[in-house]
Amino acid sequence: MRLRRFVTAALLAALCFATGVRADYITIASTTSTEQSGLFKHILPIFEKKSGLQVRVVALGTGQALDLGRRGDADVVFVHDTPAEEQFVAEGHGVKRFPVMYNDFVLIGPKADPARIAGTRDIAQALRILQRTAAPFISRGDRSGTHAAELRLWQTAGVDIGAAKGRWYREIGGGMGQALNTASALSAYVLSDRGTWLAFRNRGDLGVLVSGDQRLFNQYGVMLVNPAKHPQVKRRQGQAFIDWLVSREGQDAIAGYRIGGEQLFFPNAGTTP
Repeated sequence: MRLRRFVTAALLAALCFATGVRADYITIASTTSTEQSGLFKHILPIFEKKSGLQVRVVALGTGQALDLGRRGDADVVFVHDTPAEEQFVAEGHGVKRFPVMYNDFVLIGPKADPARIAGTRDIAQALRILQRTAAPFISRGDRSGTHAAELRLWQTAGVDIGAAKGRWYREIGGGMGQALNTASALSAYVLSDRGTWLAFRNRGDLGVLVSGDQRLFNQYGVMLVNPAKHPQVKRRQGQAFIDWLVSREGQDAIAGYRIGGEQLFFPNAGTTP
């Protein structure tokens, strides 16, 4: 099936080249949370209708999305790991970083809560308890923004997770949806961005146990891949998407995305979080 799709795509591309017909599009390397939460399905049709551009999204962990930008295989990178994004720009791979929106991370776990962490707003304390009790924990382990945040939180908790992890700590090397599915199947604890959690349907016996700690703040940023390094980058079209995303219309589109009446992302372009 994959081979058939590849051949079909290749034939269509060859046909378009031969006839001189080419759809104007940009490629965005983004996180799994923006896709799996349903945000892109909500905002991209609005942008595409206004601009006449098509948007192709490659949804990966933040680390992998940034690597795609480093290779020049995307025009825009839209991710959520501020230190990694700033490094990306400092290395000359991105032109400028723009804050776009935020939500927060939440610690999910079985409602029975065998580790007894529910009710605390102290994420560091909760993680120390999970490590001490060897409660089953699912880590994305995929260099995503969520994985990077998780590792920083273990460090904040004073836990050397590299030395402390054992059979209780399972790294799956997959996206947020896969991590939540695994946690649901194993009645395990997992760190999730709130947007993907709200869109997740296979919750089983899982619930939000820890939230509200300011250290769970989750900022998203967007960057144009540097065309000086990668001449194939579509500067004008990519910047048009960024400009729309941080405009009043784009910010209103983000704010308008809700599930069950609950807002998933909160626009904050032009601010310093």
